[in-house]
Amino acid sequence: MSGNADVQHPLADWNAKLVSIRRELHAHPELSHEEFRTTEAIRAWLAEAGVRIADFPLKTGLVAEAGGLHGGPVVALRADIDALPVREETGLPFASRHDGKMHACGHDFHTAALLGAAFLLKERERELPGTVRLIFQPAEEKAQGANLVLASGALRGVKAIFGLHNKPDLPVGQIGIKAGPLMAAADGFVVELHGVGSHAAVPEASVDPIVAAAQLVTALQSIVSRNVGPLQSAVVSVTRLQAGTSWNVIPEKAVLEGTLRSFDPDVRLLVRERFEQVARGVAAAFGAGVRVRWIEGPPAVINDPYWAEAAAAAAAKAGLTAVEPVPSPAGEDFAFYQREVPGVFAFIGTFGPHEWHHPAFDVDERALPLAASYLANAAEEALLRLTRTGEETGERRDRA
Repeated sequence: MSGNADVQHPLADWNAKLVSIRRELHAHPELSHEEFRTTEAIRAWLAEAGVRIADFPLKTGLVAEAGGLHGGPVVALRADIDALPVREETGLPFASRHDGKMHACGHDFHTAALLGAAFLLKERERELPGTVRLIFQPAEEKAQGANLVLASGALRGVKAIFGLHNKPDLPVGQIGIKAGPLMAAADGFVVELHGVGSHAAVPEASVDPIVAAAQLVTALQSIVSRNVGPLQSAVVSVTRLQAGTSWNVIPEKAVLEGTLRSFDPDVRLLVRERFEQVARGVAAAFGAGVRVRWIEGPPAVINDPYWAEAAAAAAAKAGLTAVEPVPSPAGEDFAFYQREVPGVFAFIGTFGPHEWHHPAFDVDERALPLAASYLANAAEEALLRLTRTGEETGERRDRA
């Protein structure tokens, strides 16, 4: 185990408080846009600690602030608060009390960590050379919450933003921080192939959309292998194919659904263009009509090099060992914030036997104080750097 996995805070019950919060959240998961109880619980914990709530119009989720007593720049920390429609199979004593809903991605851990950071920053409030905006974001699992926060104005004036995600394949005490792409752009697609129905015994009277769909599934696999360079990366996966209602009827329509994952914006555009060309070509070859609909997901999470270096410094102060993480093809709507302001998303080690979204997913709670300390340190480090000569506006000579 690397780093200081058993870090203790001067407040004797601080670690226990964070664990208690995480378990309370875990027992009461709420899906995207339904996080009303979660929001009120967060509000109560912040009020108990004397952390002020900011006035930004959000239906669920909330924004709080620490510092700002002496003016100065503004930076932000973000955690997601929603759960997944998964039936929990952990057997934990604090398992979900709501059947079919579970914190199977660790957002309860993220929320507890940001609350811990809020408590730390409140203690240091008089020394903070600026304001830390604490964003408890709803609806990450639907990739909609970040845009709701942006629409509320909560990122107005923010110079840098930091977030994290638990990572079960990293040991407690490690944190994955890297400049550049960390998580993929995640787009969905729906393809409708329109043919002519017929009796299954008279296929010559039909335009069979199932045959066209089968050829299209195979043809789509050539897009990445023959259009994306070996040093780049993309994934095209067809995950659903539906057609027909009877064994003796050739249907009129077949539907394919799936996902495109990519890390480079240019690759993302190229693959989408080639996808539509291939779909039109295959459909035409079989005499079928085709309609391609894209479900726009978040762009890739791309970390700012300058702030990645600052994040590594903050991690070291928290007793964490920074490592180079393997980029994840999963999507994360933190990327929408990075379109507006530079920022860093990190992977915090929470060693566990199951990946995100598994019904038996769990985290090692010893990582909670480490995550909270890292977030607080990242905010403080960013404020200190922004208040140095020549950096008050966030303009940096060495920003890529």
